[in-house]
Amino acid sequence: MLHYAKTVLTKVSFDALLFEKELRKAIKLLIADEVNELKRWCYTSFGTEHEAILNRCFVVA
Repeated sequence: MLHYAKTVLTKVSFDALLFEKELRKAIKLLIADEVNELKRWCYTSFGTEHEAILNRCFVVA
């Protein structure tokens, strides 16, 4: 599931709203360890382009 989430996020990264929607879906579907890996990957891959979205989605409650 993690690989699928990465594939989808890569494909929708051109659209900020769609990127955030898909990222939120992925976070809900993945287990905690996978979410942590996804977080690292997202900040590495999209940190400059979508930093505000990443900060919103990966906020620690």
